[in-house]
Amino acid sequence: MDLATLWFVLVAVLWAGYLTLEGFDFGVGMLTRGFARDETERRILINTIGPVWDGNEVWLITAVGATFAAFPEWYATAWSAYYLPLVLILLALIGRGLAFEYRGKGDTPRWRRRWDLVIFAGSLVPAFSWGVLLAGFTRGLPLGAGHDFAGGFADLVVPYTLLGGVVTVALSLLHGAHYVALKTVGDVRTRARVLAARLGGPVVVVVAGFLAWTVAAYAEGRAVAWTAAIAAGAVVALCTGVAATRRGREGWAFTATFTGVVAVAAALFAALYPDVLPSTLADANGLTITNASSSDYTLTVMTWVAVPVVPLVLAYQGWVYWTFRRRIGLPG
Repeated sequence: MDLATLWFVLVAVLWAGYLTLEGFDFGVGMLTRGFARDETERRILINTIGPVWDGNEVWLITAVGATFAAFPEWYATAWSAYYLPLVLILLALIGRGLAFEYRGKGDTPRWRRRWDLVIFAGSLVPAFSWGVLLAGFTRGLPLGAGHDFAGGFADLVVPYTLLGGVVTVALSLLHGAHYVALKTVGDVRTRARVLAARLGGPVVVVVAGFLAWTVAAYAEGRAVAWTAAIAAGAVVALCTGVAATRRGREGWAFTATFTGVVAVAAALFAALYPDVLPSTLADANGLTITNASSSDYTLTVMTWVAVPVVPLVLAYQGWVYWTFRRRIGLPG
């Protein structure tokens, strides 16, 4: 495997890690409205992700940084095309972080309701927008001969990319419900398990339809077999999670959904390879792992830095999850 391919795989892993880890706390953030019945339950939900949500966002910083360093042409073209959606995502994430910190600083219900709305919107907007963006990578954008974006906003929001946004929201809600069932006790735990069981079937249908569309329309050559196999694995994992939920096996259900989200992200990147951003105007205008990557020297230095650092980061994050593994609920 050459270095450009290796870093394409590593970028895919980073995005998959972000969608999986941030995905469940996006889901929990959305569940603070509608699912949580009162202030006590909202506080319980927020406390389940309190120790980990900001650590999960580090995966986004790393994914974007790795994309910039390893594939600067991909970064420049994609981020220019998605400039306005990315600003919206950043504002939503900033507001969400502030809401977690500030909702408890006021004593009035009105104060908390406002910040709860920010948590909900700050979870929903990125969950939807990242799905649109990643689906857009797979579908491609209108790129000119100089690999510059030659389209408008209407080229970013087409039926396939909008369905990608629906898929990431649906997966986040299901993943979040499994996480709440795994991390709480009492009535909240029971209702989260019921909600996950109800969401499971519709989510599987939506994800299966989206992945079938991806395989049929956007995977080419040898990527078809890989993408189809990974897509089938994603559907099987999600079905396994549904079955585990109905049996009350919350740990297995969360693990299965975790695997399903990773597989969905992997299927998108498998369909994309060896491109990083295809052109819908002409194949020759598209960006590939070859013409979009940094020099071999840059990739070599990045590899030597990543080899010792990444295992340490993973070990530390695993330790955080282990430390805060206990369930949360009302005392007594």
